Amino acid sequence: MRLAKEKEKKKKKEKTIRPDCETCQYFDFDEEYGDYVCNMMLDEDEMVRIMEHGAAECPYYRFYDEYTMVRKQN
Repeated sequence: MRLAKEKEKKKKKEKTIRPDCETCQYFDFDEEYGDYVCNMMLDEDEMVRIMEHGAAECPYYRFYDEYTMVRKQN
């Protein structure tokens, strides 16, 4: 029972990590891998911290707003 609760907590934590990275300007599609990846050159320690705690712990996280350029052009 306790193990099931821990697994459930892990799943919830994993679900909250991914959407944060999806809103980052450095999170782009890589044709070589065929998936979305972070374009920042992260060392192993930084990657572990981000995977455990989410984009809130990422020092490079920048919110990507595709309409920023449109606003600047007007």
